Amino acid sequence: MAGKGTVVACRNFNATDDAEVLYKAMKGLGTNEDAILQLLSSRSNHQRQDIKHAYKTLFGKDLVDNLKGELGGKFETLIVAMMTAPLAYDVSSLRNAIKGAGTEEKVLVEILASRTPQQVKDIVAAYRKEYDDDLEEDISGDTSGHFKRLLVILLQGNRQSGVQSELIDSDAQTLFQAGEHKFGTDEQTFVTILGNRSPEHLRKVFDAYMKLSGFEMEESIKKETSGGLQDLLLAVVKCARSVPAYFAETLYYSMKGLGTDDNTLIRAMVTRSEVDLMDVRTEFRKLFACSLFSMIKGDTGGDFSKALLLLCGGDDA
Repeated sequence: MAGKGTVVACRNFNATDDAEVLYKAMKGLGTNEDAILQLLSSRSNHQRQDIKHAYKTLFGKDLVDNLKGELGGKFETLIVAMMTAPLAYDVSSLRNAIKGAGTEEKVLVEILASRTPQQVKDIVAAYRKEYDDDLEEDISGDTSGHFKRLLVILLQGNRQSGVQSELIDSDAQTLFQAGEHKFGTDEQTFVTILGNRSPEHLRKVFDAYMKLSGFEMEESIKKETSGGLQDLLLAVVKCARSVPAYFAETLYYSMKGLGTDDNTLIRAMVTRSEVDLMDVRTEFRKLFACSLFSMIKGDTGGDFSKALLLLCGGDDA
């Protein structure tokens, strides 16, 4: 089942016309932010790349540099994210998470738990091409313990496909023996099974585990592990159950409580907008007492809010 995005390609697309609209919006005194956000949110990422080329061809200037010069703050961060090709965006997000002042573990967790094995392989290759560095080495140098081991497993992009019926009960039993049934936890078992089995296989294992132990997999992980490893195991389990539900939760907690985690909000909205944001909205409405649209509206302001609401694409009252 393919997911549904909220942003789709514009049908009567003309990159040159769009480049001229953006140029006019930034020319002279004051910037027409509204024109910029209306146009870019109604184009697919692929079309935005074409607009970049047309802009450089027409004006001899870099569109993203011009946008950065005219915009500011989180609105600028959002627009630049929208202008970046998806693979390049994942790669730069991981690089910044590793090379920043302290490793931003939540970025590593979110990207490596939610992307497909092929996407992970593409990320590793693109990271090497862009920075002439090995992503696995960079992540290994910055993390430790079973958290590091599970990240390394996910980085291989070798997760199995399909359901191995003969292993469902034994996987559930092995996980039970490694956690609930044991004094102290055998983290390696969790890491190996959850890191390597396919999502559809794991969903069956979680059902068998529930029958066997009386606990949801997530409850056991919360009791048996902590820190970065717990966050990563939970993300892997949630993504095996439903990637849209995982992002619905990610978005909710980026806005809930004191202050907004703008970077997570931007990253989740931009990366899912053409993948499954319609499904994320549906899951959000099921899980929480409000719609994604209303929460963004209540939690953000100005052009930043306007652009996010256009990416969101509608309310689910």
